[in-house]
Amino acid sequence: MAKKKKKVPGLNGSSMADISFTLLIFFLITTSMDTDKGLVRRLPPPPENQEKNMVQINERNIFTVSIAASGKFVVCGDYAHPVENTPAELQRLREQAKDFIKGMPRPNSSEPPERSMVNVPGLGPTLCSDKHVISLQTDRGTPYSTYFAVQNELVAAYNELRDKESKERFGRPYASLNEDNQAAIREIYPQKISEAEPIDYSQKFAQ
Repeated sequence: MAKKKKKVPGLNGSSMADISFTLLIFFLITTSMDTDKGLVRRLPPPPENQEKNMVQINERNIFTVSIAASGKFVVCGDYAHPVENTPAELQRLREQAKDFIKGMPRPNSSEPPERSMVNVPGLGPTLCSDKHVISLQTDRGTPYSTYFAVQNELVAAYNELRDKESKERFGRPYASLNEDNQAAIREIYPQKISEAEPIDYSQKFAQ
């Protein structure tokens, strides 16, 4: 008489769906996803709104940086002498911006920007650079690399001035100050970078 073959017991897979779902939830909760990062800037308003809300600014208070599609840029309208996007020229731009923000005349000008005596909380009457504006003007074809490089130098100019003022006033770097003291330093050196609507600068720049 032939022996009956023993049946191999199968695995109970009824709970696999629950286990898979639990693992999925676990990984969704514990895994961090990368997010896009960019410059914190307010985009310029449309031209029609810009005309309605236009504020007259004395020319002596405006420090312009214009970037062409070629990647070259000029400071304060000196289109006859465009400069390349090089470390040396970018460092020079930073120093020019710092001088202007501090109250010195912009390049090719003898008139300094206007400043005001302001009663800064915690510091008392202080001469503040509250009238200046740095205007960043780009071409429609401006390379992003040059745009970000110039932006970085302009922001660095403010950061270095604030840090220096913080050390003189409070004996510490700006980043280590409390919120009230940082606000006081920002009132002395408010960051004013205006981004104009992109236009075609090809006819202005020297070839």
